[in-house]
Amino acid sequence: MRFSKLLIPTLKEAPKDAVLPSHIYLVRGGFIYQVASGIYDFLPLGKRVLDKVRAIVKEELDAAGCQEVQLGFVTPAELWKKSGRYEKYGAELLRFNDRKGNEFVLGPTHEEMMVELAGRFINSYKQLPANLYQINLKFRDEARPRFGLMRGREFIMKDGYSFHADHEDMVREFNLMEQTYRKIFSRMGLDFRVVEADSGAIGGEGSKEFMVLADSGEDTIVVCDGCDYAANIEAAKRAETDEIPEAPEADLMKFHTPGVTSIEDLAKYFHVDPYYIVKCVAKRAVYDEGKNEIILFFLRGSDELQETKAANSVGANELVDVTEEELETADLVPGFIGPVSIRRNPLADEQNRQIYTSRKASFEVKTLFDNSLKGASHMICGANEKDYHIVGVNLNVLEDEKFDDLVQVKIGDKCRECGGKLAYTKGIEVGHIFQLGTRYSEPLDANFLDRDGKSKPFVMGTYGIGVSRLLAAVIEQHHDEKGSIWPSSVAPFEAVVVVGNAKDEEQLRVGEKIYGDLKKMGVDALLDDRPERFGFKMKDFELIGFPCAVVVGKKLSEGKVEIIKRDGLVRVEAGVDDAAEKTAEIVG
Repeated sequence: MRFSKLLIPTLKEAPKDAVLPSHIYLVRGGFIYQVASGIYDFLPLGKRVLDKVRAIVKEELDAAGCQEVQLGFVTPAELWKKSGRYEKYGAELLRFNDRKGNEFVLGPTHEEMMVELAGRFINSYKQLPANLYQINLKFRDEARPRFGLMRGREFIMKDGYSFHADHEDMVREFNLMEQTYRKIFSRMGLDFRVVEADSGAIGGEGSKEFMVLADSGEDTIVVCDGCDYAANIEAAKRAETDEIPEAPEADLMKFHTPGVTSIEDLAKYFHVDPYYIVKCVAKRAVYDEGKNEIILFFLRGSDELQETKAANSVGANELVDVTEEELETADLVPGFIGPVSIRRNPLADEQNRQIYTSRKASFEVKTLFDNSLKGASHMICGANEKDYHIVGVNLNVLEDEKFDDLVQVKIGDKCRECGGKLAYTKGIEVGHIFQLGTRYSEPLDANFLDRDGKSKPFVMGTYGIGVSRLLAAVIEQHHDEKGSIWPSSVAPFEAVVVVGNAKDEEQLRVGEKIYGDLKKMGVDALLDDRPERFGFKMKDFELIGFPCAVVVGKKLSEGKVEIIKRDGLVRVEAGVDDAAEKTAEIVG
């Protein structure tokens, strides 16, 4: 392939909205071109990388026994309604009607379509297990498309779905796919972690994400310094702490606390650790078909609410903030909401004895407590009365309250696996695998006949890879201030032969020779025969990021050429006859 014949429109300037290296270098290097918000065309170089990524994915999946199909990009809305995701998926699901009034969606994922396919053609346990996948176009109507291929509206995804007769076999396939994904990302030269994850809108019994480690990643990953534990911040769990602050000593009493509403101010006011303050986070939970309700989430003042965990705990599609006016309408007192109230016992006269009453007896809103508040004592909480708090609270007396894991893991928390310290790092999600169970097969009536002739729903797993996103993820890990540094396995070309002066017949002849030798050795090479200045060509080499360049220039008078490894721009000299062999060794 000759550079002079290829469409590679390199640019000096980055797009105004580009902030990530991958977005900048993919556009400047002539890999992609934006045609609309979150929608990109792949130019020749981008398509070559995309094809190499796709080939690695396909090779490993096929070796694991998966079967490739290709489903329609347009999906009947009726299938989504049957699965219960038509409303739950939210505004990212692009819905439309055809000219006959039939409802369709642009597929952001294809669980419903694949289940329909399996239900129609897989009828017996003898046909199981089956793992079907596709590498196809997807569309999610992102509210804020950004970061180039990292978060676009239209993208290419590998989505696979396995069908099983029982849960045990599904788990076996789930583990096989984890190992297969590890091989795929390792072949691409990526540094990644497999982390526990939230299943989100896909649903199911459990899931793992594959995170490429990068400072520019949108996802926060919790990792342990003592073992391999890793989890997305939305799903991370911690061990119970054994470093408990000294408890405050106080009898049950109501205190006047004018204007003291924040956890920080309360801790200073009462001279206590926030660990002993009950924090209330009020949210409006939004469900299918617009249904919603106010939920009061209670946790320790030293913790923060993890909203994904909280939403999952109440089965909500999302949680939104509640205004002070809405709280007051619900008979709540912003800044002073607590899980208990106290009132004077009229029989006690001056003794001012207090008794607990459940907050739910006063207001028609739901409450949920974090697990760390089970049996909590010596607590301080809002009195559900303006400018008042209660001290000496013992939450053991509350009955019929519900508890769940609601908190966001903090840096320094203890690992539940080994007791080590947890820390944060950043990652880019490039793969996600799920144990679905019968989440889709039951509502879609996708059944098979078991050994006893009984009809049962398929037990399923689903497995995704962001194929187009991988181009961005590779660059986020492999770049410098000059441009991309592609690993050989996914580079648009493994090597480029740069003819310093294309008008020099001898340089051009030698360049052609080395280029031909590389091709014979199986190296995917490009010949830069453009009549451009040498400096311009070298800047393109650095920007585009070919793993290796063979420079045919002034050294040719000594019978030598220069070989430059893009990673680190390491330079070595070689004889004309040895150049191809040495280059092949460098690119591996």
